[in-house]
Amino acid sequence: MLELNAISSGYGETQVLYGLSLVAQPGRVLAILGRNGAGKSTTLKTIMGLLPLKSGDIVFDGNPIATRAFDVARSGIAYVPETRDIFPSLSVRENLEIVAKRFGGPRPDWTMDRVLELFPRLGERLDNGGTQLSGGEQQMLAIARALLMNPRLLILDEPTEGLAPIIVKLIHDKLQELKRDGLSMIIVEQNFGFATALADDVAVVGKGQVVWTGSAAEIRADEDAQHTWLGV
Repeated sequence: MLELNAISSGYGETQVLYGLSLVAQPGRVLAILGRNGAGKSTTLKTIMGLLPLKSGDIVFDGNPIATRAFDVARSGIAYVPETRDIFPSLSVRENLEIVAKRFGGPRPDWTMDRVLELFPRLGERLDNGGTQLSGGEQQMLAIARALLMNPRLLILDEPTEGLAPIIVKLIHDKLQELKRDGLSMIIVEQNFGFATALADDVAVVGKGQVVWTGSAAEIRADEDAQHTWLGV
């Protein structure tokens, strides 16, 4: 579904990725793991066109990926950034409607009613502004907004960061539900247990390259890889 072939990228003159390659398969969850600074978030931003691709190529559904973030989104990839980036001056309803009206189409899989069924708490907070939401509610809103884009691939960067354990479990349960529905996902996550309980496939990034690939069960069993590349 998504192929990264020897990509290099970074911030200005600072290179972060050095010939990184990985594959995300349709209908599966790929977890990208690694220590802080390994290049995980840089990988996601490069996929989304938020950072320039210096070399290599990215292919989505057999076609070269667009270079502009808006065109990447329109191609069927939705992105939930680590910073969530909801519109703080808009209400929950407005945050959702602005996306639903743009990406809904004639018969969308994801509608306002469906995302509110997935996250009932948002239905109770529709008239509240973005700044009035807890961190967990903001994450629910960010995921719901991404789903309203009706993506074929959902990308999430650190979806549990800063959240209370009860909210982490809720987010995990909701992502499991999306997985059962067949939605393809890529997740960058520091929480090893959360990531490996959700993922089918794992790619470990170290020093801007993929240094280990395998199944979630295999990385859970590989204590040497955990110690060397993850510090677990």
